[in-house]
Amino acid sequence: MSSNTKSAVVRRTALNSAHRQLGARMVDFNGWDMPVEYPSNATRKIGGLIAEHMAVRTSVGLFDVSHMGDIRLHGPQALQAVQYITFNDASQLAVGQAQYSAMLYPTGTFVDDVIVHCLGENDYLLVINAGTRQKDVDWVRNAAKDFECAVEDLSDSYTQIAIQGPNGWRTLQKLTDADLSKVKFYWFTHGTVCGLPNTLIARTGYTAEDGFEIYIPGDEATSTRVWNELLAAGEEFGILPCGLGARNTLRLEGSLSLYGHEISDTITPLEAHLERFLKMDKGEFIGRAALVSQKERGIQNILIGLESMERGIPRDGYKVTDPQGRGIGYVTSGSPAPFLKKNIALAYVPLEYASEGTVLGVEIRSQIVKCKVVPTPFYKRPRPARNTQ
Repeated sequence: MSSNTKSAVVRRTALNSAHRQLGARMVDFNGWDMPVEYPSNATRKIGGLIAEHMAVRTSVGLFDVSHMGDIRLHGPQALQAVQYITFNDASQLAVGQAQYSAMLYPTGTFVDDVIVHCLGENDYLLVINAGTRQKDVDWVRNAAKDFECAVEDLSDSYTQIAIQGPNGWRTLQKLTDADLSKVKFYWFTHGTVCGLPNTLIARTGYTAEDGFEIYIPGDEATSTRVWNELLAAGEEFGILPCGLGARNTLRLEGSLSLYGHEISDTITPLEAHLERFLKMDKGEFIGRAALVSQKERGIQNILIGLESMERGIPRDGYKVTDPQGRGIGYVTSGSPAPFLKKNIALAYVPLEYASEGTVLGVEIRSQIVKCKVVPTPFYKRPRPARNTQ
């Protein structure tokens, strides 16, 4: 997911009218008119960011993520192209399996992070971020030009809806013939959803919770019908439509990276604590040489988790200080954590300040607020959700 920027031309998903009918507060997010939250109103007794966040943590929430992009690579050398373009090892994917990965510049820094889905032999779907959509498509086309495979931009073909939370599977199961109990986390299947055959159903998401994402035709009538049917199916579980505000606090509690914040064209996977996804021994890929060199030299800065010890909320871009009050780093993302009931942040600091328990400061309105380094992720769901009553 990418960060918020202003754009002269604002685009709308097929669900835009549905959001407005629910009274959503809309914002320009990377050039898209998107809901940030759904306030309380006459028909919805509760609402707002905190209620939406808690609905996902405790039951189920519904997100429009249609602004995300989709790139399909298929053909005799599609796997080779994906291997060259991304840093994870796509050769380990079975058909129906997905993986977190990223595309890197030759400098080893991020073009974008992506989810790679193996649709079939030499057939892959890359889900990319909204704010980097055109850049990503251009990058993939250029990087894959020497491989025998087709590159299709399918970004405007789908409406993508995320059903997230421990009751997400119960909500979706009412509307599909697919047996969701057989879909493992970061796997996907195809089935009929709301009468739509051959719908891609992926057990993925960006909330640190169990959940599903479905890909349906991108026209307004179909999209609105499915959205409303999902809301109706989840009514018994207290489902809430959720906006970008809750999506951000949920992913922050789970310490999930956001493009333009924790990852960017100036940050490498080694600095971003994403080495577990980095498969250096799989063969050549864009950025590998730079990462080999950086690994040999050693990194200077690292991403850490911070928890406020005093009143004050660390926010994006705030200065991080050492115990003597000297600036040493910066907050990439910071917010109150609704479920954890703490003020938390992710930040980059020099390696020598990254040990758990180290007390640092964050400059908030010209005052230094003490924060301690804590393990990440801040939140882990207690156990994988089970599709049983």
